[in-house]
Amino acid sequence: MSDQEKKIEIGDGAAIPDPEDKGLISAWWIALVGTVSLLIILPLLKPDPYARILSFVPDGILVTFKVTIASISLALVIGLLTGLGRLSKNRFINLIASLYVEIVRGVPLLVQLFYIYFALGRIVRVPDIVAAVIAMAFCYGAYMGEVFRAGIKSIDHGQTEASLSLGFNRRQTMAYVVLPQAWRTILPPVGNEFIALLKDTSLVSILAVADILRRGREYASESFNYFETYTMIALIYLLITLVLSRLIANMEHRLSHYERR
Repeated sequence: MSDQEKKIEIGDGAAIPDPEDKGLISAWWIALVGTVSLLIILPLLKPDPYARILSFVPDGILVTFKVTIASISLALVIGLLTGLGRLSKNRFINLIASLYVEIVRGVPLLVQLFYIYFALGRIVRVPDIVAAVIAMAFCYGAYMGEVFRAGIKSIDHGQTEASLSLGFNRRQTMAYVVLPQAWRTILPPVGNEFIALLKDTSLVSILAVADILRRGREYASESFNYFETYTMIALIYLLITLVLSRLIANMEHRLSHYERR
């Protein structure tokens, strides 16, 4: 199977700069230089409010990354189980996994966040950030499940047959043969979903989690500098996304180079 056939297309994240796409590479550099320049120039030209905004939101950046990393970690576990369930020959397990994917992908993320947040509140009282992580992981677990399913299916069936002929059972074959190979195909879209989840964590500010957007809203409500505040918030998100997209592009390039060898 060719590299192009193995590639999993995920269109919900960032635009990953492909070295062969000169236009996208140029756009990435222009966006990066422009973003960094504005983040430096605006506070220098007008310390009040731009410099004050930058000093107000760093703890929100830390919370955003905490929620993102915890959510994507839990989503990976849910996604793996969902992907395996979608491929299961057991009709009941397959139905449950498929139903979960269909329901989650058919309901807006914001609605799911509110529903899970308040549903958890009726059962047990948990910190807002824990509720946000569970909600985000549950939502993204469905998308990760499809990534895992596609990645596992991209592995030639002959690999499974060869493993079984050597005496491995199906669980051992999946754990030691299929998943390690599928991971190289799965890793790039997982990185893309990581960026998409990071951007979507802005929604958890509605759940009283003090992320970047929440801190920006708090500052704007006190100072009434809404335009300046949301300009800086947008630039911060853009800078983080640009850096992460470049890291993922480098990772994809290295994986592609490794597979050719």
